[in-house]
Amino acid sequence: MLDMARYNVLFLCTGNSARSIMAEAIMRKKGFPNFTAHSAGSHPAGLVRPEAIQQIEAAHLSTENLRSKSWDEFSVPGAPLLHFVFTVCDNAAKEICPFWPGQPMTAHWGVPDPAAVQGSPVEIEKAFAKAFATLDRRISLFLCLPLSSLDSFALQKELDNIGKN
Repeated sequence: MLDMARYNVLFLCTGNSARSIMAEAIMRKKGFPNFTAHSAGSHPAGLVRPEAIQQIEAAHLSTENLRSKSWDEFSVPGAPLLHFVFTVCDNAAKEICPFWPGQPMTAHWGVPDPAAVQGSPVEIEKAFAKAFATLDRRISLFLCLPLSSLDSFALQKELDNIGKN
């Protein structure tokens, strides 16, 4: 069972420019004060997609300190001890992840890449809005879990089920 005052959550994606960034912003707001949200990528793009920023701002969430960064920042001495690590893209889920200190619970919450959508600005905006809504729903479901009363097996099962919603 987990029984902590504050949990560290890391959202992973390859580029850390859209989905994982949006998830970080959502969790920062919805999970406060019990969760600290982070995001990172295996091959960070080095920039946050303006369409992701637009979705975050449209939801009245803070964009402060959001940046594209490497997952290496979270596997070095002095990095936050992680309790949960969620991959939000299929590529990151297939990669060999670094060793995460503390052996966090992990789950794959794959979301189609809105940055890969080609089309009109309206079609691209719809793709980002859909990805944002999916992440928002999954994070809301996660935050409803009674973490302190679930054993590790039951919690892992619930995390995996959320990724299917």
